[in-house]
Amino acid sequence: MRLRLKLFLLAAVPLLLSVALIAAAVRHQEQALARREQALVQEAYMAARQAELKHYVDLAVSTIRPLYERRHQDPQAQAEALRLLGSLDYGSDGYFFVYDLQGRVLMHSRQPELLGQNLWELRDPQGQPTIQQLIGRAKAGGGFVTYPWRKPSSGQMVPKLGYVTALPDWNWMIGTGLYLDDIQSTLGALDRQVGAHITTTLLWIAGIAMAGLGLLSASGLWLNLSEHRVADAKLGLLARQVVRSQESERAHLARELHDGTSQTLVSAKLMIESAVDSLERAGSTPPPALAKALERLNDALGEVRHLSHRLRPATLDTLGLPAALAWLGHEFGEHGQLQVHLQLDEPEPPLPDEVATVLFRVAQEALANIGKHAQAQRVSLTLSAERGGVCLTIHDDGQGFDLQAVQQDPQRGIGLRNMRERLESIDGTLELDAAPGAGTTLWARVPAAALARLGAVGAEPA
Repeated sequence: MRLRLKLFLLAAVPLLLSVALIAAAVRHQEQALARREQALVQEAYMAARQAELKHYVDLAVSTIRPLYERRHQDPQAQAEALRLLGSLDYGSDGYFFVYDLQGRVLMHSRQPELLGQNLWELRDPQGQPTIQQLIGRAKAGGGFVTYPWRKPSSGQMVPKLGYVTALPDWNWMIGTGLYLDDIQSTLGALDRQVGAHITTTLLWIAGIAMAGLGLLSASGLWLNLSEHRVADAKLGLLARQVVRSQESERAHLARELHDGTSQTLVSAKLMIESAVDSLERAGSTPPPALAKALERLNDALGEVRHLSHRLRPATLDTLGLPAALAWLGHEFGEHGQLQVHLQLDEPEPPLPDEVATVLFRVAQEALANIGKHAQAQRVSLTLSAERGGVCLTIHDDGQGFDLQAVQQDPQRGIGLRNMRERLESIDGTLELDAAPGAGTTLWARVPAAALARLGAVGAEPA
């Protein structure tokens, strides 16, 4: 065997073995991290859902407690209580239900066709007695039950986490529940993203291995200190990329995971308001501490709403994207003492909810960056139609920045990456025109094909 071949094998074999071991270790670590993150996500989700459901049921019981405690077995009081419970809901799939302890439906705001039916013998596809389990849990002092039920917004049978409690004097069971299909979609998205990260990392490793072999062959396969330094630098870069990938995944989970703090505060606020209302109806003067507690809760709720990143902003749900952007622009101008020029066209037809949410979040992130870094005097925000699609344009007359340097620096540009990733999730694009001293212009575009696809998905029959 020639000396050159021996030197090649002496250099190549350890390199290939090292890269293979690194690839195996990276793959194992990322998979282990994904499993831990999934477990944490599911645990945090279930804990938040359970606390949320218990607050809702406590709120419902406190709402009808004056009727329950003062007018036992009064049909008029019971009818008024059912009316009040039927008027309480939260979201498209949040509602309360009432059964008697023999399984007869007394109130169900989303399925009125069930009223009066006795569902004691109702069983799920696995043969479990659904209503009997709920009533048994209520009689035992209340608690949580997981069971399949038809989701109103989709018409499909999905797992549901319910919380029930009993009103023995009225022979009632009151409960509510939250559907668990959204955690499954979140975990599925997490699995796909982890798989994509693993594939990208392995491709990087394979590319680095091939580049190393090519370099060894082209240079005559001579082993020297410079080659070792290059290999060490590449492996160091790979390690940093793995760490950034892991941190990016954690940031994504922190951003997308729904936090129940706001709903908990709202539930506590409504309970205190209900207590104040009950005291006033009884002719008693509410203690001053309740008013101060409401004030503190309102302050805390306002702070949480400003800090949290909701997937569905309330302003979008009630007023639509143009009005939400107008509110955002006015608020930014007031707090930042800037001139904000708005030109917002009402899209026709209205944008799909997912598109409106992404564009709103992009505007939030862009205005936040302007307020922190741009030192601008004037900002313009434009929403307009563009070749059947929609374009959000944000321009400021600030100091600008070096776009290439920001994109290459791993410690900067997190907001730009977040905006780009959000737009890519709906087949949109992000473009930037920035230079030091020349201001910055951002274009967030969603093409007509993406609007049509997302609109068709949202319009599918339940």
